[in-house]
Amino acid sequence: MKSAMEMPQLWESAKDADSHSCLENSPQKTLRVSHIPTAPAANIYHFKNFKNQTRTSADTTFHVLPPINWVLDADIRGYFDAISHEWLEKMIEHRVWDRRITALIGKWLRAGVLEDEELKRSEDGTPQGGLVSPVLANVYLHYVFDQWAQQWRKREARGAMIIVRYADDFVVGFEHRDDADRFQSGLSERMRKFELELLGEKTRLIEFGRHAASNRQRRGEGKPETFNFLGFTHICGKTRGGRFTVFRKTMRKRMQAKLGELKKEFRQRMHADLREQGEWVSSVLRGHNQYYGVPFNSPSLHSFVYHVTELWYRALRRRSQKARLTWTHFTRKVKRWVPAPRICHPYPSQRLSRRFAVIT
Repeated sequence: MKSAMEMPQLWESAKDADSHSCLENSPQKTLRVSHIPTAPAANIYHFKNFKNQTRTSADTTFHVLPPINWVLDADIRGYFDAISHEWLEKMIEHRVWDRRITALIGKWLRAGVLEDEELKRSEDGTPQGGLVSPVLANVYLHYVFDQWAQQWRKREARGAMIIVRYADDFVVGFEHRDDADRFQSGLSERMRKFELELLGEKTRLIEFGRHAASNRQRRGEGKPETFNFLGFTHICGKTRGGRFTVFRKTMRKRMQAKLGELKKEFRQRMHADLREQGEWVSSVLRGHNQYYGVPFNSPSLHSFVYHVTELWYRALRRRSQKARLTWTHFTRKVKRWVPAPRICHPYPSQRLSRRFAVIT
């Protein structure tokens, strides 16, 4: 067990180690963490197998509905490449008492990467492509961010405060501006202690919530700002009944990047059998609907389907310079492989009211 001087502000007890961490077997392929350390707050979410990104984004939407007026959208500069091996090993030793396991993890951290037949070792960061890399990175942020943020919330926050994190992406909501300013200042200092740094150009504090539109209109500042989280742009909006809600739409950059990838893939598959192409397109669109099919995102879903279909049409027209394929004939031919856009996820309040007792 590390002393307070060696392990500052970890807020862990020794008896929690047995119940939270269990590393089994020595080979890397079979090593797994049964229970990733968790903070006691219900509104800090972690990178776990049962928690996917769409649901984490939905939790952000749901928690903005209470009296949250400010959102801190933060980003860590090169997180996976900046993790300190020394600190990470101390954190693991704090929870895992088997020295064979800690020694094995230390070897993985220093194994290096083979690039162009040259072995490159690094003193910082987790191994790229390593099976245990996401788990180790999550353990690091658990101590650096989760526990500190939870203690700050209990001891320092004067109003409502919510924290949502998925892997190294997180947003923090506040009721009062002074809480947000003090938290951001403390977070920067906390990150420096563990050799991390907030990305200045991507870390910003914005006014966001049910009162943001009226407050900004009164000051003559226009519509409330938006923030991006896990592939969605979060927007202050209203339902048809005039009630405040958070709209989530597909990030423009994500959609453009995906369409660019699909354009190259269509050219490579241009001369493949039409059925083979159709089955591939169908799988792409179904996967897109499964992730981005959230309430209020129907326009983005229809736009994506249209652009994918158009890219497919253009690729097929390039197969021959003589026989020109018309749009009407094309749509009739490929209709069975183009699933209609649909909403696959429930409203956040409906899902969370069934699964979680939310603490604010």
